[in-house]
Amino acid sequence: MFRTRVVEILGNETSPGKVTVMGWVRTKRDSKAFSFLELNDGSCLANLQVVADAGIPGYEEGVMPARTGASVKVEGMIVPSQGQGQRWELQAVKVELLGAAEEDYPLQKKGHSMEFMRSIAHLRPRSNLFGAVFRVRSRMAYSIHRFFQERGFVYVHTPIITASDCEGAGEMFRVVTMDGEVVKTGEEEFFGKPTYLTVSGQLEGETFACALSDIYTFGPTFRAENSHTSRHASEFWMIEPEMAFCDLLADMDLAEAMIKFLVSDALEACAEDLGFFNQFVDKGLLERLKFVRDRSFERITYTEAVDLLKASGEKFEYPVEYGLNLQSEHERYLTEKHFRCPTTVYNYPKEIKPFYMRKNDDGKTVAAMDLLVPGIGEIVGGSQREERLEVLRANLAEHGLDESHYDWYVDLRRYGTVPHAGFGLGFERLLMFVTGVANIRDVIPFPRTPGAADF
Repeated sequence: MFRTRVVEILGNETSPGKVTVMGWVRTKRDSKAFSFLELNDGSCLANLQVVADAGIPGYEEGVMPARTGASVKVEGMIVPSQGQGQRWELQAVKVELLGAAEEDYPLQKKGHSMEFMRSIAHLRPRSNLFGAVFRVRSRMAYSIHRFFQERGFVYVHTPIITASDCEGAGEMFRVVTMDGEVVKTGEEEFFGKPTYLTVSGQLEGETFACALSDIYTFGPTFRAENSHTSRHASEFWMIEPEMAFCDLLADMDLAEAMIKFLVSDALEACAEDLGFFNQFVDKGLLERLKFVRDRSFERITYTEAVDLLKASGEKFEYPVEYGLNLQSEHERYLTEKHFRCPTTVYNYPKEIKPFYMRKNDDGKTVAAMDLLVPGIGEIVGGSQREERLEVLRANLAEHGLDESHYDWYVDLRRYGTVPHAGFGLGFERLLMFVTGVANIRDVIPFPRTPGAADF
């Protein structure tokens, strides 16, 4: 069934003439001689105004019963609009009601809270805000693939079910099978051993980097962390590049280049949606994004960052001490108040980082980095990986991990080991930064958080 998308019509400099448009009614105004329909098909933020004269075919059975939320098919001519704020309108010659909407359709023309919109996640993409969010999400996914593909990276699909705990924190969802009400464990387990939903594709990604040099993964990850903050979800997406023959410096260079690329692409390709966010969600959004696009990134060691924060005179909720993780308030102080630009913090104490990060020569720190951006804090975390066999074995022992569970990972250090590095970008964190939307639940189509797995 051929149709012309609204975005194609509104973006044309000249009238496309006769078209068939399908979409959902946002609003309708009736008079004795004609009706105005505001039609949206999800292709862009703007609506297409449809003028339907009372005598056209389908008026009585198509236009009159069409409430807000109904879907219609309209055939007609695109003509210059008589009203303000739009170049074109559709003069209908025929209207067909495809799907009626009942009177209790929840997305009426009024303000709705974000909590209410989460309760109707199956309908919220039809709203201006969430339509814009998920168009930007789609574009950013495309842009991520474009960034890596243009640089010769190979896209690798790493497993969702894994027997390895990448982070060593144990906050993982276990995969089990059931016989009635009985959970099968031990030798009866489906895979013959305990398995989990992955928290990261990094370890498996390293195996491919040690064969194909530059790879990236992009897929869902899961964390059984009982956190109810606006920044955490139980199911989220991660982008994880991994590069052989690479050190921490090159890793930081790539992460910073990627953020600049994605922000630049969003500003160019999603201008209408970002303008909407800047007006109704975060009035400083466009200025902040352009700032990130145009400014150089600052770099500072973890030790220097701690000293700077302690000397700042700021009243932080969480203490600042060497050996503690930086909190969001500390990260945002660095980017928003001190440096006033994106900042990469590197060389963290080894005690607060996972086993796979490369120990520095000082014996106290590891070659790790976090890229911080204004408004969010950490958006990228990465490191140079420990490529030395005996040092990796010692790290596993220090973290209380059974080397036999990582024998394949250790093998990479036995057979042609090379320096390699990578990082992880939380896709939803990126979307929060690009859209200004403050809660991770509102940039995921169907959020999964503790106590909530609807739809």
